[in-house]
Amino acid sequence: MGSRPELKACILPTWAPFPVEDENAFISFFNGLPETDAIRLFDRNDYYTVHGQDAIYVAQTIYKTTSVIRQLGSSRNPLESCTLSVTAYRNFLRECLFQNRKRVEIWGAKLRNKWGITKQASPGNLQDVEDDLAGQIDSSPMILAVRISVKGEERNVGVCFADASVRELGVSEFADNDLYSNFESLIIQLGVKECVVQSDEKNKDYELGKLRGIIERCGIVMTFRKASEFSIKDIEQDLSRLLTSEVAAGILPQVENKFAMAAASALIRYLQLMNDNLNFGQYRLYQHDLAQYMKLDASAVKALNLMPGPRDGSKNMSLYGLLNKCKTAIGTRLLGQWLKQPLMSLEEIEKRQVLVEAFVEDTELRQTMQEEHLKSIPDLYRLSKRFQKGFANLEDVVRAYQVAIRIPGFISTFEGVMDETYRDPLDLQYTTKLQEICGNLEKLQELVETTVDLDALDNHEFIIKPEFSDDLKLVRDKLDKLKRAMDTEHRRVGSDLGQEVDKKLFMENHKTYGWCFRLTRAEAGSIRNQKEYREISTMKNGVFFTTTAMQDLKRDFDKSTHIYNKTQSGLVDEVVTVASSYCPVLEELAAVLAHLDVIVSFAHVSVHAPSPYVKPKMHARGEGSTILKEARHPCMEMQDDIQFITNDVSLCRGSSEFLIITGPNMGGKSTYIRQIGVIALMAQVGCFVPCSEAELTIFDCILARVGASDSQMKGVSTFMAEMLETSTILKSATSESLIIIDELGRGTSTYDGFGLAWAISEHIVKEIRCFAMFATHFHELTALVDEYPSVKNLHVVAHVGDKDAREVTLLYKVDEDTPRGQSTEILTVCVTIGVCDQSFGIHVAELVRFPQKVINMAKRKADELEDFTGKHERKATNCTKEQIAEGSTLLKEVLVEWKNRVENSGMTPAEMRGELIKLIQAPEYKEALENDPFFQSVKTL
Repeated sequence: MGSRPELKACILPTWAPFPVEDENAFISFFNGLPETDAIRLFDRNDYYTVHGQDAIYVAQTIYKTTSVIRQLGSSRNPLESCTLSVTAYRNFLRECLFQNRKRVEIWGAKLRNKWGITKQASPGNLQDVEDDLAGQIDSSPMILAVRISVKGEERNVGVCFADASVRELGVSEFADNDLYSNFESLIIQLGVKECVVQSDEKNKDYELGKLRGIIERCGIVMTFRKASEFSIKDIEQDLSRLLTSEVAAGILPQVENKFAMAAASALIRYLQLMNDNLNFGQYRLYQHDLAQYMKLDASAVKALNLMPGPRDGSKNMSLYGLLNKCKTAIGTRLLGQWLKQPLMSLEEIEKRQVLVEAFVEDTELRQTMQEEHLKSIPDLYRLSKRFQKGFANLEDVVRAYQVAIRIPGFISTFEGVMDETYRDPLDLQYTTKLQEICGNLEKLQELVETTVDLDALDNHEFIIKPEFSDDLKLVRDKLDKLKRAMDTEHRRVGSDLGQEVDKKLFMENHKTYGWCFRLTRAEAGSIRNQKEYREISTMKNGVFFTTTAMQDLKRDFDKSTHIYNKTQSGLVDEVVTVASSYCPVLEELAAVLAHLDVIVSFAHVSVHAPSPYVKPKMHARGEGSTILKEARHPCMEMQDDIQFITNDVSLCRGSSEFLIITGPNMGGKSTYIRQIGVIALMAQVGCFVPCSEAELTIFDCILARVGASDSQMKGVSTFMAEMLETSTILKSATSESLIIIDELGRGTSTYDGFGLAWAISEHIVKEIRCFAMFATHFHELTALVDEYPSVKNLHVVAHVGDKDAREVTLLYKVDEDTPRGQSTEILTVCVTIGVCDQSFGIHVAELVRFPQKVINMAKRKADELEDFTGKHERKATNCTKEQIAEGSTLLKEVLVEWKNRVENSGMTPAEMRGELIKLIQAPEYKEALENDPFFQSVKTL
């Protein structure tokens, strides 16, 4: 981070060409600024300052202590202040924008004694600070503006969005339901970082309030703009100036979408696109089709651990972290986009799968791409943006050239693929496109090789060839002569000090001190107390020093270098201008290489998993079943000290569309249902999946309810959050959806909760008729199987020992057979196949070492509750105590006899039920049971 600069007395930058204002004037200026939610930083040329509440925020965020805060001004009118070095400023930008999702304003001295905003940044608008961030941007900074219209029950949503690093504007307009679930899916698909919304100062607009709630739940920054900025009055004129197409903006079909155009108007104003002439004629407008990608809501993204969370200890804890073996920044960003946009087209999914298979099967091809080619590719989108914004220099031209000369290596590697099965798909997706791009960049290569001194790159010098001009050649000759003289001085000093040149004594062009010498720390004593050698600085890598002769040579060298740069500046401008015309080609190349990087990353992960992933067989939408053999959760199996237990999955039309999974706490129910969602998403992204065999249908959306937490500050309870999520599922799901429900109804009373769980399950089974999985502790819910053939009961296996001791061993195996070792509840268990009627909650409390007194009390209260329930059940029978006692004895005799007959007999559950019916109708029991009032009442219950 570097040392923290001292707060200097001068308040304007030291380079300001006018008198320095005093502290009180600055304090008055600062206190007079309007309120804002942005963090204001003041550029002092070689460091930055923050003041007031911002200073406290920076001190706590960067320095983790308020002791760094200094008071500016008099004791009567102090202003909290804090300084940031350039390095600390850049670190702060990353944390502030990406992690804390705040806005930033950078102020500089514009006029005499006046400050003004020189840069602004927000999570979705990083244009001004891209250079400050040094390209360290993991995902696309997508920003979206939204405009809604509500008439009765009809809701129309119009959006416009942009990634400022790529000059494109996307628009979409669609109808939505009262929960705005389509809008939620869209902002997740796009990976939006910031939303521009119409302001509602009095918070009275109910529909805007719902929109804000969705944006907030998705963790997206909101920017409020006046309603007047959503006017479409000037939009056609603005688009005509911004778009590359020669077609008049009024003819474009997107202009007919009035709400999308209103959003576009607000976004163009917010990004100030019309204020920069470099934007004119550079943008492309395209229509985004919401239906071309699988829909995901915020709950599904969280349930599937799609993206890294703030508390993730390992990158493998999220699907993005697991699959991200990309070697380029452009590939890393594309991976994040793909995961939020799973494909719906069977043809496109299979195209990606074939490409992944090619790299899985050809180890040499995969490793060559990763280790030799891809890792040397810079962020081509950021490079192109530097040219477009006029920030590029000769170094950027050389970087573009170095990429261009590497393309033949890619092509040659692809041409070496021998397997004809994969040759055509690889040629179609990569080789042919790269050959065309390589041809388009030939002139750029010629330009650089003709004009740039490539030999000087070894010294990290970016200069025009001296042969280009006689004046340049004269200066270059002088520079070469000075360099030889410095080399001679280097050898002389080495001989004088007895230090080996280039092993212990180095000559370096330091970024701060210029040309000087460096000795290793161990040999630094050789120049102590010698007047000839003047120490400059001591650092970790050694001691920097110089001599009088070296100082003179350095001074002459710097002067000649300045003359050379001034002489060549016109030529450099010409070269950069010509190179900037290749931006469209560089962006086309970026798209091809990003796609390649992600596909190779998929192949790498598929091969190097604990058990290799397999290529899934995909069925068209609405067709086929989802059958997985030995399925695993890809993230879970990668965690340390875990031996993952595989499970089969069968989601078949008509027979197992709705799975009810019961079982003990911590038994693996949640992992089981979530891994199915993760595998479905991976398959539709085009990746291989963690199974031994897999076939899947294409889902139009994954909807999840996986546990809610209180949001008391927002006035939303656990139960309310649960109901909101479930409402979204019921209103959004179609027959082609996948629903994942991990517990439902536990936020309210047992009876209400069970009633809701039953009604919701029945609605999904009867009305929606999609594939769904429901993990629950409401064991009574398993009775749905008796009414609907599409319901199937599963349970998580647990081995139960002595019941009183509650000895339970969790096996993490999902089974559909009758659980063994639970004969104490054998009648209940055997009525419905695959039911687990115990949750073992007290057992889990014992595992986490609850105090023994608490455990004992829990057991006692559990027994009391069972007894209480039993009393109410007795009351429901309308039998006397004597009749209950007499009938219980008779019933126990029958069940003991039945148990003796079926135990260890190898009978199926159906045969066991038949044996029980036969026993009840046997002569020795039939008459007694028919005349027993308690048995008859239990039978009807």
